[in-house]
Amino acid sequence: QVHLVESGGGLVQAGGSLRLSCAASGIIFSMNDGMGWYRQAPGKQRELVARFTSGGSTNYADSVKGRFTISRDNAKNTVHLQMNSLKPEDTAVYYCYGFGYWGQGTQVTVSS
Repeated sequence: QVHLVESGGGLVQAGGSLRLSCAASGIIFSMNDGMGWYRQAPGKQRELVARFTSGGSTNYADSVKGRFTISRDNAKNTVHLQMNSLKPEDTAVYYCYGFGYWGQGTQVTVSS
């Protein structure tokens, strides 16, 4: 059984930073090239934020390019999302995804 647990969300002011972490069990990160982060704001559909591609590279939503960075530590089965220069429009529940499983989500709120 796969378990994905996110942490690191919180309340920050615009321009601030947060680092999200997703700890996984039941999977091997090196075999999951599609591991990534998604977010969902109230009244909106869940959208891609950042993910690892099948080619071993990364893909980011245009709205977060240059501000967010996804990284992974295969030895620790952990994926991170470093979020800098946060904007109020980044406010959402952020979800970790991999192998068809979703984490429980962690709330990120950015005040103006």
